[in-house]
Amino acid sequence: MIYKRTVEDAAGPLAVESIAVPIHGFAEIDRAVAALADRQNSGVLFPGDLTTIALRDEIVALIARQRLPAIYSDPAFMRAGGLAFYGPDRIDLYRRSAGYVDRILRGEKAGDLPFQQPTKYQFIINIKAAKALGLDVPATLLARADEVIE
Repeated sequence: MIYKRTVEDAAGPLAVESIAVPIHGFAEIDRAVAALADRQNSGVLFPGDLTTIALRDEIVALIARQRLPAIYSDPAFMRAGGLAFYGPDRIDLYRRSAGYVDRILRGEKAGDLPFQQPTKYQFIINIKAAKALGLDVPATLLARADEVIE
């Protein structure tokens, strides 16, 4: 619910219509993607979800068949051929978590430690997927990417 609200809040000022589609399996994803493919100038944002991560290969293939641009919130989609990933740098999160584990093992109470949010984000773009969609990725965007998949 928080993720949906955040996307809606960001979409408004950009004059982008946000359409949330609850899914529980591939058939629902297939129907939602087919409906979006019929709409002009549409794209897909896949939030982190156990269902979508488990079906990542099928989802990436479906998105490619429907020729929709998609941004994923898990880098595993990029290894399956997805277009773009943007999200917290997980390696950085794991390193910071290790510091907390150390502090707890040294006697600090977990409840006394401050809440932390991600401070480092990662952007990955797949040029091969972009070309398959007929997208020209500006050099300035490629320069900002943490990783470019050829």
